[in-house]
Amino acid sequence: MFKVLVSDPISDFGLQQLMDADDVEVIKQTGLSESELISIIGEFDALLVRSQTTVTERIMEAGVKLKVIGRAGVGVDNIDLEAATNRGIIVINAPDGNTITTCEHTFAMMMALARHIPQAYAKTVDGQWDRKSFLGVELRNKKLGVFGLGRIGLEVSKRAIAFGMTVLGYDPFMPEERAKQLGIQLATLDEIVRTADFMTVHTPLTNETHHMISKPQFEVMKPGMRIINCARGGIIDELALIDALDEGIVAGAAFDVFENEPPAPDHPFFTHPKMIVTPHLGASTMEAQENVAIDVSEQVMHILRNEPFKNAVNIPSIPPELLNKLQPYFKLCEHLGNSLAQMTDGAVREITIECAGELADLDTTPLSPYVLKGVLTHHLGAEQVNIVNALHLAKQRDIQLVFQKSLFSQNASSEITIRLKTTEEERWVTGSSVAGIGDRLIKIGPYPVDLSPQGHLLLISQQDEPGIIGQVGTVLGANGINIASMQVGRQEVGGSAVMILEIDHQASKTVIEELKAIPDIKRVREVNFD
Repeated sequence: MFKVLVSDPISDFGLQQLMDADDVEVIKQTGLSESELISIIGEFDALLVRSQTTVTERIMEAGVKLKVIGRAGVGVDNIDLEAATNRGIIVINAPDGNTITTCEHTFAMMMALARHIPQAYAKTVDGQWDRKSFLGVELRNKKLGVFGLGRIGLEVSKRAIAFGMTVLGYDPFMPEERAKQLGIQLATLDEIVRTADFMTVHTPLTNETHHMISKPQFEVMKPGMRIINCARGGIIDELALIDALDEGIVAGAAFDVFENEPPAPDHPFFTHPKMIVTPHLGASTMEAQENVAIDVSEQVMHILRNEPFKNAVNIPSIPPELLNKLQPYFKLCEHLGNSLAQMTDGAVREITIECAGELADLDTTPLSPYVLKGVLTHHLGAEQVNIVNALHLAKQRDIQLVFQKSLFSQNASSEITIRLKTTEEERWVTGSSVAGIGDRLIKIGPYPVDLSPQGHLLLISQQDEPGIIGQVGTVLGANGINIASMQVGRQEVGGSAVMILEIDHQASKTVIEELKAIPDIKRVREVNFD
């Protein structure tokens, strides 16, 4: 008999298949502290949570029988994935359960925005029969810009097309051919900002998407644009949006999410007449709550019975002997992939994994999810990508994987080179993992380096001219950024050169622009390993 503990409020309807199973006993006990959970978890085979319970390493250590932890939702921030993996506990989530409900909330916000429904309702119930102040617009024949064509973005696009809208989609991983099949016109961020009538964001919040829509975008925006955000707070600059509303650039905005939640009582969104706000209700429907519970319950049952399952978010199964040899390289591959994604422009089309030394004689395909996780996380966010779904996400986006053995593999030490081809360029990095030393970046392109993949790096490509290093140091010093270490390399005197700086904290966009303005500097990239 398998025992399942449900430690957060989860729909009974969603749990019904577990409760009806002859070989499963379900115990619901919510509101437990960490110590209370530790005292009872040892007798359970599975743990089901939402977001209230934080599943720590101490809890898992006490859970000597735990085979699986199920998260009835998408994010697994409240579960220590590394500890679960180390203890052989499978962690699963329910990534599809909230798709339709978030899509429908987006559309509800768009309709309310187009027809001023909340404002008209407030006046009407206040006794004012005001038909003149609320002249709306139709959705038909309007252009909708959709940022992010994942599950939710595609569902929104389908409904918009049914309403007679033209959908302009921005997603660096969406193949042109697939977009055409779906009736979506691929466009750049700038094209959407300049031409769309409505705009909705469905990207994760990452360093790259933070304030993706800010003052520079509002300054060139088509006057009368309407904006919806039911994705993540922080993608759109809230203060810049208020200014755009006041200046008449933006006709109205509808937000379900805020940069800080809950927002302060005096947040300017609450009093602006052109704003519609809801308290993060995107996933708040009966069906969504039931769907995520049904999905996770089904997978928990499969795992307990040793049946095939899906939606695992930690390590896939690898033969023990191979796992022992490859495990030291998992994190290195993720770091290499993530650093390359931050160095390159354009949509990813091909990733080559080249191994040398002992690795060249092994089956290195289990390394690919870690490389892909590093690459895709930069664009999609850590919440969306894991080592189980990374291959599936890459296939969806037509990213080709190539495996090679180094020409010098017999005599070389164990090294991994990751080569990234995009629609605009090709770049590569090489790394190694040495016992007692750890992971190291040993080449960035053709330039030898010796770096630990941690903290913040600035990669500067420049012409080899005297004085550039001093100018870079002056800019960083003036902005209070300390240089921890510096490495420089060149291929010939007066030719192309590279400067790699380890800095104490992340550089702002303003600092990056100041560095780019230095004569003879060709390119500046920041790589963050946090």
